[in-house]
Amino acid sequence: MITFSRSDTSLIARWWWTVDRWMLVLVMVLVALGLWLTLSASPAVANRLGLDSFHFVRKQTLFLSLAVPLMIAVSMCPDHVIRRISILVFPGTLLLLILTLLVGPEIKGATRWLSLGGFGLQPSEFLKPFFVVVTAWLLSADFTDAGIPAKAISTGVFCLVALLLLLQPDFGQTVLIGGVWLGQMALAGLPLMGLMIAAVVGVFGLSLGYLLLPHVASRIDRFLDPASGDTYQSDKALDAFEAGGFFGRGPGEGSVKLSLPDAHTDYIFAVAGEEFGAFAAVMLLLLFAGIVVRGLAQLLDEDDPFRLIAAAGLLMQFGLQVIINIGVSLGMLPSKGMTLPFISYGGSSLLALAVTMGMVLALTRRNRFLGPSFSGATLRPGHRQGWAS
Repeated sequence: MITFSRSDTSLIARWWWTVDRWMLVLVMVLVALGLWLTLSASPAVANRLGLDSFHFVRKQTLFLSLAVPLMIAVSMCPDHVIRRISILVFPGTLLLLILTLLVGPEIKGATRWLSLGGFGLQPSEFLKPFFVVVTAWLLSADFTDAGIPAKAISTGVFCLVALLLLLQPDFGQTVLIGGVWLGQMALAGLPLMGLMIAAVVGVFGLSLGYLLLPHVASRIDRFLDPASGDTYQSDKALDAFEAGGFFGRGPGEGSVKLSLPDAHTDYIFAVAGEEFGAFAAVMLLLLFAGIVVRGLAQLLDEDDPFRLIAAAGLLMQFGLQVIINIGVSLGMLPSKGMTLPFISYGGSSLLALAVTMGMVLALTRRNRFLGPSFSGATLRPGHRQGWAS
């Protein structure tokens, strides 16, 4: 067990006394479960592709060896460092999106990836956390200087991001980012009329996507009327849940994953449902919910607009991504390629989520203990003391 003296003023000790250790534990449990499920779901996919059975397991382990230290390092950063890094990196992610449109390979009718020395990089995954923090920075400026058109600038930035994503096209990520942005605008005090207008524009955008993007129309049509097209993966996922019952078939005993193309990525929740049953699936859902609720609870007494809007936005992004992935697996939403956070296989997704949760841990840190050696520290108004060690 890691222990530090309260008189220790080193960076790691101060981090240990101020980070939300319960949230950190919940995230690490997710990481462990993700590796376990990758070990269960990926060999069948690797064999179908003519690869070594543990090809994806080894790569996921490598990604995790980078992601976990990255998350811890980000969680140690002060607020102003998180903000500055995001302001500097966000334009770079926009440039990568543009580069993807120009030189990225077309896969399944979309250009979303860049090939970097054998590693497939998906810039939109890294865009999300930095967009959320930059938007929070812009919107928080409205609280300190009413003369700055913060909401208008934020709207312009969102429109630029949405345009680049739609050109790929990546309609699902656009919807996800749009939902998070709208939530941040609400937190920043956008009037009810403004929220209603934004909602109407969103519905109009969805309708336009259906009319102009054939692959979006096809997925929605198949969702509404399965007989209108190929619903193979969705049907197989539902078969997996049905076969798993309440307690599942047992680790490694699932059969549906043998014929489910994306069993290790987009549909890994279906593998969990078949092998560990509905009970384990619900427990996994509660684990995700626990992270979001724990994070939001830490913000209840937050009086810094930037920290509130940024951390809440990052948690909304995390939660909505969970809802979309699981909704697709259960046939409750149209098919959309979106990973299940920390559970699905994928380097870009895993590293980007490490940055996301590292930022959440950094922005929800509390100076709950101020010993003699911390006497020079400043406790922000509204931040509680006396957290039991």
